[in-house]
Amino acid sequence: MTDRFDGVQTFLEVVESGSLTLAAERLNLTRSAVGKALARLEARLGVRLLQRTTRSQSLTEEGQAYYEHCLRAQAELEAAESGLESGRREPRGRLRASLPLAFGHHYAAPALLGLIERHPALQIDVAIGDRFVDLIQEGYDLAVRIGELPDSDRLVARRLGEQTMMLAAAPSYLARFGRPEGVAALAQHRGIDYGCPDRAQRELRDPRGRVHVVPLPWRARFNDLQAVADAAIAGAGIAWLPNWLLARYVQTGQLEAVLPDHRAAPMSIHVLWPWSRHMPAKTRCAIDALVAAMPACMEECQALPVPAARSRKTQGSHS
Repeated sequence: MTDRFDGVQTFLEVVESGSLTLAAERLNLTRSAVGKALARLEARLGVRLLQRTTRSQSLTEEGQAYYEHCLRAQAELEAAESGLESGRREPRGRLRASLPLAFGHHYAAPALLGLIERHPALQIDVAIGDRFVDLIQEGYDLAVRIGELPDSDRLVARRLGEQTMMLAAAPSYLARFGRPEGVAALAQHRGIDYGCPDRAQRELRDPRGRVHVVPLPWRARFNDLQAVADAAIAGAGIAWLPNWLLARYVQTGQLEAVLPDHRAAPMSIHVLWPWSRHMPAKTRCAIDALVAAMPACMEECQALPVPAARSRKTQGSHS
């Protein structure tokens, strides 16, 4: 008996991905296997579904009609499965996540850790570090990234929040060396740098939007933001810190913002995961947990002084 669904999923993937090669990657098949599946489907239906050349592909008139019918049938099947699984899809198995160092320690890892109490069949396997893993090649279910995202049609992203780098120092340092009154005065201070040598110079935007290169000579450098914060708390110098990390130490009085109306360009925080037609329950619950953790992060940032010009600009903003 002929399987009437043989090749349908392959056909849908080829249409939606735009190429046999990308469809093969998403289906974990060879390009040849995808081509043969399409050929069998076309032979069974007795029509050509796709016009293919070495550079492009397009649906035939019959292919367009068949594609629309397949989408409707797929939606009905998914609705039926959702109805059967509603309330019974328990996240289970091993969830592999890659998190950045400081943000992972303070927010993302605690959010994921809470999942194992709510879902007994779930395990979390978390890698914390600033190495950008290849989610698909290395088998990760999701990653949190800060900054520019890779250009990939194999990954999906959801924005979690925003990070802005600022300058900060301990009250003991400011009492000893004084508070700089402007960007130029930073040249006379001690800096604590975050990153590698080519990131030693940073830029700040003043309330008018003008960009200033910060002439802050560094005396110590760390590749871990928490180590940078600890050095600043110890009074070692003026440090670059993200708003979400600085805020908690401003609340305790251990650090103070320096030139608080000057800030670096904001960077978005995202959670990424491999594209899939059906997202696993373990991935969905992890994304939801990370989203839920962000209000606490943003609430802490409210402890920081907000530049007057920026405050007026953002009133009524939908960002």
